[in-house]
Amino acid sequence: MWYHVAKPSEFLVITGRGIDELKIAKKAMVWPFQKCEKIDVTPVNYTFEVNAMSKEKLSFLLPAVFTIGPRANDHSSLVKYARLLSLHQRDSHDVKELVQGIIEGETRVLAASMSMEDVFKGTKDFKREVFEKVQLELNQFGLLIYNANIKQLVDVRGHEYFSYLGQKTQMEAANRAKVEVAEAKMKGDVGFKQREGLTIQNAAKIDVETKVITAQRKGKGKMEEIKVGSEVKIFENQQEAEVSEANAKLATKKAAWSQQAKMAEVVAEKAVAIREAELQQEVERKNALTKTENFKAQFLSRANVEYEIKVQEANSEYYQKQTAADAILYEKQKLAEARRIEADAGTYAEKQAADAALYAKKKEAEGLVAFAEAQGIYIRTLLSALGGNYIALRDFLMINERIYTDIAKYNAEAIRGLQPKITIWSTGASEGDMTDGTRAGKGNGVMKEMASLYSVIPPLLQTVYEQTSMLPPPWLDTCSTSLTTSTESA
Repeated sequence: MWYHVAKPSEFLVITGRGIDELKIAKKAMVWPFQKCEKIDVTPVNYTFEVNAMSKEKLSFLLPAVFTIGPRANDHSSLVKYARLLSLHQRDSHDVKELVQGIIEGETRVLAASMSMEDVFKGTKDFKREVFEKVQLELNQFGLLIYNANIKQLVDVRGHEYFSYLGQKTQMEAANRAKVEVAEAKMKGDVGFKQREGLTIQNAAKIDVETKVITAQRKGKGKMEEIKVGSEVKIFENQQEAEVSEANAKLATKKAAWSQQAKMAEVVAEKAVAIREAELQQEVERKNALTKTENFKAQFLSRANVEYEIKVQEANSEYYQKQTAADAILYEKQKLAEARRIEADAGTYAEKQAADAALYAKKKEAEGLVAFAEAQGIYIRTLLSALGGNYIALRDFLMINERIYTDIAKYNAEAIRGLQPKITIWSTGASEGDMTDGTRAGKGNGVMKEMASLYSVIPPLLQTVYEQTSMLPPPWLDTCSTSLTTSTESA
């Protein structure tokens, strides 16, 4: 068994044991005695010309480009499409003929029920009905028309109906235009001065409004720049404060641990000192018992005084250390709080900068989309002006971009880089170039032509040697020399 996963534009079709008919999935486990195939649901373009005939038996061509593919979001359509591909390959000629046959059949049936005038005047309705009827037939194969582009109707050779109809329309438009030109000239002379005055007034008004709007936008831009700068500074301060706060917490814990250790050391040290004092007191008391009452009282008083002094010194040292530790802790807490505020400010500034960068990227993407749309309008306008002639459009774009000039320049540079060797020789004076100004006879002219023919051979051999470094056979060289000598003597 194997685990199969389909690509984004593919589906798995599984058949075999445990499956009634077939199973469509994006990923599945294929068990023994099961078969898995992948089908591609990417739409395919079909381009062709339909030769149809109207109700009056007038033929015309319908160029069309259909983008057709399966319904990827409909399970039943995918099942139908999988059945179709089980009999034919996706890019096979049979599938193309099937789609083309459906489109041509529905188009011919619809055109046969309409007059040529209806087809010509209602082109949009005609295209919509063709689209609907073809889609209805494609549903049984699970196919969907994603896009259909039916171009302008074209005359069949020998049936120039659209051409004549266009000429008729042009003549009627020209006649109407002559009448309208006369009326427009009359109205134009009167309205020229009015329009000229209104133009000057509107131009002055627009200039004033433009200056006001420009000043307002400059002020708003300056305000936004100051606001963003402040927010960036606050964010940086907040981020730095958070870092300081973390460092302060660590320092606080370290100080607490150090304080506990030092206190334990002081307690242990003082406990030893107290114990030593107690033992010393006990020793002196025992000694005092063996002495007189005076010595006993004297030594006991001195021990008590020393004990009190040592206790006071220990308490003083402990208080000083505790006060110093509290001061250091308070200072670090304040520093951590300040750094936390600075860190928050830095974080906010980075967020504002990221938002600004995102906005700039969006505007840049919108600019690219607008440029692409403008390029598309430019190409469609040129193609419409050239009557839908793609070859003429290609030639115009290549001439406009100076591609032919660049090709000629590159070819010239390539030939110049080859550095060809060219040899030019002369075979002597022609028949009419006599030294005494007289023309040669008929026999002399034939000999001159033969002499010219034979005299070509030595320079030709010399040229071959200069350009290829190849010498002719000795017998050919001797023969050419003999022929040249014989010709000259003749």
